[in-house]
Amino acid sequence: MYARIIGTGSYLPERVVHNADLAKIMDTSDEWIRERTGIERRHYAAEGQTTVDLAEQAARRAIAAAGLNPGDIDLIVFGTTTPDLVFPNAGAMLQARLGCTGGPAFSVEAACSSFIYALSVAEKFVRLGEAKRALVVGAETLTRITDFTDRTTAVLFADGAGAVVLAPSEEPGIISTHLHADGSYQHLLYCTGGISKGYEPGTGNRAVIRMAGRETFKVAVTMLGNSVEEALAKNKLAKSAVNWLVPHQANIRIIQAVAKKLDMPMERVILTVQEHGNTSAASVPLALDTGVRDGRIKQGDLVLLEAFGGGFTWGSALVRM
Repeated sequence: MYARIIGTGSYLPERVVHNADLAKIMDTSDEWIRERTGIERRHYAAEGQTTVDLAEQAARRAIAAAGLNPGDIDLIVFGTTTPDLVFPNAGAMLQARLGCTGGPAFSVEAACSSFIYALSVAEKFVRLGEAKRALVVGAETLTRITDFTDRTTAVLFADGAGAVVLAPSEEPGIISTHLHADGSYQHLLYCTGGISKGYEPGTGNRAVIRMAGRETFKVAVTMLGNSVEEALAKNKLAKSAVNWLVPHQANIRIIQAVAKKLDMPMERVILTVQEHGNTSAASVPLALDTGVRDGRIKQGDLVLLEAFGGGFTWGSALVRM
């Protein structure tokens, strides 16, 4: 038995913030941001709009695309680094919204790699017969931990959600997943506070993202390239066998570097970073849903998903649509 993606969905908040808007509040410009990141605009959650709010919209669209009702879902794995609350976990909160209570529902936190991690976990539940209809979500409200006085990170991060539905299949759908982490790099990309560390009640201090951009770029390109090669070698496939690369939408330069390692022209890369910036765990399912809905990714296509995030964490998934 295998697990196959039978539906995709995504959601972006209504508020659109262009590069020119950021140039009004910090020392930057549209040209500077485009040249270094490829980002043209991004979406910010409204005041009071939460990660689970965004996830619910994406989840309902994925469930509808699968031809199912919310009550058909018997497993939720929710990838996020910006949950609504410490507990209940975001998966359980989403489960209540959808009205499919009873089955397992939990969150996975691996920064920008969270969706790939969540997909790998859910795939094993389905493949082993522990779940029949699994909902896998990647959603973030990164603007809640963005420091808008730091232009090196403030121009990058944004909010959004993406989701897929998995079902059993006799033919391979998710062919293989490959997950990795190296905590020795944690000082290069991290959030300054949490609950048991860096949190001072009543001080007004809030946790924010910090990143050493150049160092992170170098490691990301190397590790993502290795992950791509690992997925192909595991399945004895040539680079030319992959129809589409669906990368983490972090930075155009990282995406181009990974595509080059795969000998893949950019015409075969699903590129959405220009539309929504770096949405962390949401970026891969957002890009996948875009490619499916605009008709580029078709049934039977071989798709390679990959992501890299703080920790460092990284991973890939080889998927037959």
